[in-house]
Amino acid sequence: MLIEFLPFWIADYLAAWLFLALSITLIAGFPVTFTMMGTSFLFGLIGLSPSFFHLLPLRMWGIMNNTMLMAVPLFIFMGLALERSGLARQLLETMEELFRNVRGGLAISVVIVGALLGASTGIVGATVVTMGLMSLPIMLKYRYSESFASGTIAASGTLGQIIPPSIVLLLLGPVMEVPIGDMFMGAVIPGMILVCLYCIYIYIFSFSGTRHIPPAHTKGPDFNKAFILKIFKALIPPLFLILAVLGTIFAGIATPTESGAMGAVGAVFLTAMNGKLSFKLLHDVAKSTIRMTCMVFIIIMGATCFALVFRGLGGDDLLREFIDSMHLQGWQLVTMVMIFIFILGFFLDFIEITYIHIPIIAPIVVDYGYDPLWFGIMFAVNLQTSFMTPPFGPSLFYLKGVCPPQVKTIHLYKGIIPFVILQLIGLTIIAIWPGLVTWLPAVVYGN
Repeated sequence: MLIEFLPFWIADYLAAWLFLALSITLIAGFPVTFTMMGTSFLFGLIGLSPSFFHLLPLRMWGIMNNTMLMAVPLFIFMGLALERSGLARQLLETMEELFRNVRGGLAISVVIVGALLGASTGIVGATVVTMGLMSLPIMLKYRYSESFASGTIAASGTLGQIIPPSIVLLLLGPVMEVPIGDMFMGAVIPGMILVCLYCIYIYIFSFSGTRHIPPAHTKGPDFNKAFILKIFKALIPPLFLILAVLGTIFAGIATPTESGAMGAVGAVFLTAMNGKLSFKLLHDVAKSTIRMTCMVFIIIMGATCFALVFRGLGGDDLLREFIDSMHLQGWQLVTMVMIFIFILGFFLDFIEITYIHIPIIAPIVVDYGYDPLWFGIMFAVNLQTSFMTPPFGPSLFYLKGVCPPQVKTIHLYKGIIPFVILQLIGLTIIAIWPGLVTWLPAVVYGN
């Protein structure tokens, strides 16, 4: 092993050098999976014997045998099919009419529709693109400022990060060793808190003048039989899908994988009911599903290789010794970890953070006596900010790709600032009152 010829300040801290090398290469823009595997093999050959890598196939096989991860392509398929169904446009038009005479009513409608789409699809990219194509031109037409309109849409689209059935929660559950059903149930109230914070902010901000938000319409909708029927027609499809997916999980009727299959079938059924189902649509959705699923799983493979080598080099013990040397109290540790994850979100994707950093940090925090379910939801809310924080916020890239020419990148950056602050406020609320996460699973499951 080459480690015998290295100076002690490298040999004793080889796991830390591996972590540093990986972070620098990822920030530099190298491909995620090949970077994780390449740096892991390089440092593994330096600090470990080649026979150590005999453990890697067993780890890979363990991932492929994880039936919970079978739900990932099913939920991706469901979200992409629903995006093509045209139901989102009907929902937005109905909500806009419903909140017409409320200050900031159109923006509040965007938040509510974003939450419903998040609960129906769980895919941030699909929700942001759909909302951007539908609502951004309308908001600009009604004289909302470019920054406020784009910030509202980007924030509303990322609600699918925390509102179940979220892909983030689906991936985070096995990492935190928490059942997916508990993760979904624990995220319901935090997700509703964020929706309420967004709506309250928009309503209060509307009183600051008409520079960013136009005045409300003087005349509200006529609540006649036709309009009430229109509301039901717009709300029933997404609520049907939410009930088919989340209701079966919460009731214990189906596992997350089985409910994902039900959601995929339900999305196809709703697309057919809306007259949009075709062979070409199914073909395009299937191809996109395969592409996104392969991306997720190849990153999981790379992260598994990294985690194996990091632990083999004693990285867990090194990190634990470092934290113990700081003599942190419980809340100081939680605060430090949350700040660390928040900063990482500026530079790394949520999948990379989930499979590289959280497996290292989570066991230490749980050893301090914190509930892994509560801490997992804290991670999820914190990771939600990574979708909106520049320079690598995916939601900003998704939205910029469908923005009209007058909406510049600087408008997106300025628009998301208040919503990132609101997410941090929501994170603080959950930190102070852990029962907001643990109460609902305890009531439903009795544990």
